[in-house]
Amino acid sequence: MAFEETKVKAKSFAKKLAWMTVVGLILFSTVYYFYRTYTISEGTRTGILFKISKKGKIFKTYEGQLQLAGAAIMNKESTFEFSADDEAVYLNLQQFEGKNVRVHYREKINAFPWQGDTDYLVYQAELIK
Repeated sequence: MAFEETKVKAKSFAKKLAWMTVVGLILFSTVYYFYRTYTISEGTRTGILFKISKKGKIFKTYEGQLQLAGAAIMNKESTFEFSADDEAVYLNLQQFEGKNVRVHYREKINAFPWQGDTDYLVYQAELIK
């Protein structure tokens, strides 16, 4: 009789443990998702768009580089590297290559790989005349 009772208690414990594990994983995944996609800053950058491309081995992302306005020479400090949010922004940016543009971006804490190579996600671009 004691063995059957222990067997029932063990089965009950296993079910509770499985449910707590599932709830814990869902909770962890939700918090982790919001952490990775949290916007820490928003703003604009202005300069000459000199590169925009679609690249990636597993995740195809849209990557670009902007030579910041006021920079006399092009170096690492005067270059703004960014990722475009979606294909519509990418196509818009392709029209502005080699021209003076203002890009609106959101900086993420740690963007997912399918969002781009950088944490700066451009969601809008406009030509500066």
